Amino acid sequence: MDQISPKLLIPQSFLVNRDDVTSQLGLMWELIKAPLLVPMLKLSVYICLGMALMLFMERVYMGIVIVLVKLFWKKPEERYKFVPIEDDEEHGSSNFPVVLVQIPMFNEKEVYKISIGAACGLSWPSDRLVIQVLDDSTDSAIKLMVEQECQRWASKGINITYQIRENRTGYKAGALKEGLKRSYVKHCEYVAIIDADFRPDPDFLRKSIPFLDHNPDIALVQARWRFVNADECLLTRMQEMSLDYHFTVEQEVGSATHAFFGFNGTAGIWRIGAINEAGGWKDRTTVEDMDLAVRASLRGWKFLYLGDLQVKSELPSTFKAFRFQQHRWSCGPANLFRKMVCEIITNKKVRFWKKVYVIYSFFFVRKIIAHMVTFFFYCVVLPLTILVPEVKVPIWGSVYIPSIITILNSVGTPRSIHLLFYWILFENVMSLHRTKATLIGLFETGRANEWVVTEKLGDVAKKVAEANKNKTNSKAIKRYRSKFIDRLNTLELGFSAFLFLCGCFDFMYGKNNYFIYLWLQTITFFITGIGYVGTII
Repeated sequence: MDQISPKLLIPQSFLVNRDDVTSQLGLMWELIKAPLLVPMLKLSVYICLGMALMLFMERVYMGIVIVLVKLFWKKPEERYKFVPIEDDEEHGSSNFPVVLVQIPMFNEKEVYKISIGAACGLSWPSDRLVIQVLDDSTDSAIKLMVEQECQRWASKGINITYQIRENRTGYKAGALKEGLKRSYVKHCEYVAIIDADFRPDPDFLRKSIPFLDHNPDIALVQARWRFVNADECLLTRMQEMSLDYHFTVEQEVGSATHAFFGFNGTAGIWRIGAINEAGGWKDRTTVEDMDLAVRASLRGWKFLYLGDLQVKSELPSTFKAFRFQQHRWSCGPANLFRKMVCEIITNKKVRFWKKVYVIYSFFFVRKIIAHMVTFFFYCVVLPLTILVPEVKVPIWGSVYIPSIITILNSVGTPRSIHLLFYWILFENVMSLHRTKATLIGLFETGRANEWVVTEKLGDVAKKVAEANKNKTNSKAIKRYRSKFIDRLNTLELGFSAFLFLCGCFDFMYGKNNYFIYLWLQTITFFITGIGYVGTII
């Protein structure tokens, strides 16, 4: 029997020379592109432009309102009754309300003394102040150190209690909830929550408690965060720029217009009665602070933000810690929105426009749209339009709108205006992780309830940097190599390669000069991909 030729088993259309492979691939690309890719990419562009307009209008609205607030709104002391609480010679300290200070912590070896010392130094009558250290540490050595620090202050006459639990059920929310169950808390009217790396000034309570004491409809007084390590590295400078906008604009506008904003989880004072009325602390999401704030607001309680009352704190100075923090801060709100949107819509105690503000502005635009449009539009769709020139992106969507949004975002930190362009590139990188976390929260999958405590280094980072300046021995080099491998982030490196190829294609065939942006964005993705975003300034 004659041997059958392999060529007979292969379709004739595939019998091409190697020189024709490129042309065949090009033909296949054209066949797929016209009926499938072009319509899908056009639809993606329209959706992204719509989201960009939503974010743009939100930023413009916030900008207009904050200008009006600064120029015409009354100060908090004029909008609400504020009478300083003074010592009474006849009645002693009885006119001071009893305040509970809760300090939740978890293996806070480097900073536990900071918050405990600051709480014990508050200018408030000692018989009207209860300090509660809620230690969920799993390291027995750290537990011992924290307990000894509490005993040291107790020996000085400070009413401080060291509390531990058998397990970490509910994480921070569980610890705070458990702390409020103690019998000695029943006579406390207010609770100040101070995280382990926060250090309020001695007059913190005297500047905030009178608002709660004289205005029974206020549930929460929130202070502004001020960062002691903002100048430590480029990473902390980027964080400062983002958070300063949040405090300078978002919190201020929410407080002035709707008496609502998201509780920041620390540096705030709650009315304990409002916490109980709202259902107490819940651990159903990783943003127990926002959860409580929304529930209290739906019951008619008001919140007050005091921009002039500042509490020192620490920013994550490692990219790994920052990524975990951003995952929690992005996943939690999206998950909470999923669980509470129907409750907000059907609520009868708050007015219609406040519902619109909470659902559309607070949740939908800021917590969902802002992350998604930044990533999908500027890191995925826009680069893909370079490969598919039939799809055009109007210049107002690719240049004008993001430029205006960026300028409006920069008002919070004028001193870092020279870092604005790199901040844009860095925020685009972080939008990858925030979008991923947001989708996880919306669909409640995977790491939706993952809680990783943000690492605090205190002064350790500076000490390590100084100690490592002259280290050049082989052991140090080996440790450096192992740490370098641990720092690699494959997702960022993958996007770096994708954007680089799109930039090269635009350089050779494009007409819009997008390659300048794409290559700069490539460098930023690559820097974060190899873990060097925390370069010291």
